Amino acid sequence: MDNFKVYKLGLVPYRKALEIQLNLLERRKRGEIEDTLLLLEHPPTFTIGRRGNMGNLLAAEEALKKEGISLEVISRGGDITFHGPGQLVGYPIMDLNTMGRDIHKYLRGLEEVIIEALLSYQIKARRIEGVTGVWVKWHKIASIGVGVRRWITYHGFALNVNTELSYFEKIVPCGIADVQMTSVRRWLARSGELDMAEAEEAVISAFSKVFNRRHTKTVTMCEQMHGGKIDFELLLDIERQVEVD
Repeated sequence: MDNFKVYKLGLVPYRKALEIQLNLLERRKRGEIEDTLLLLEHPPTFTIGRRGNMGNLLAAEEALKKEGISLEVISRGGDITFHGPGQLVGYPIMDLNTMGRDIHKYLRGLEEVIIEALLSYQIKARRIEGVTGVWVKWHKIASIGVGVRRWITYHGFALNVNTELSYFEKIVPCGIADVQMTSVRRWLARSGELDMAEAEEAVISAFSKVFNRRHTKTVTMCEQMHGGKIDFELLLDIERQVEVD
């Protein structure tokens, strides 16, 4: 059974999170680290994949700037989606050489992780054939879009836990017309916010089960990455030195 480590990073600007992913991807490629799962949230951001349709953005870019919403065109698969506070984002840095270099199997595995995690809330979720993501009845609760370089994964999944769903009205989510988005909080009809730490633990447990990986360590950032000022490279170096000592 292979191992994996978890980093809980809190609120991270999108570009900073991408920088961290690419850093870890190179380290994983060189065999310096084990498989890693980043868990975090983003400030309000729309992202669109490399083959996405900009026509699925229903608001003017200038209007987004005024509202403090970022727009990023990125290298993952899939169309346009939203990231924001209250949404649990997971970025696995995994070596698919140990999984037969099967991207389709990997995508189905990510869907299964979300489906399994939602069982802890007594929510019975499902996949819809031909459409990547996770659904509760006909409402979409999680989006998935991945990137792969030399069979090392990056990008990943976004599970709506306490997400403000009105942001999705500014886009055609994932390019699917008339899709209805939901969140764990809305589906359970909760008035207060759900505990994000509990959602993280449900995902970690499901990730371990679905991908047959042993969870060896969790590193939790004590402060949010305001402005991306925390030096993740330094954190890795400190960790490595502590482990050597």
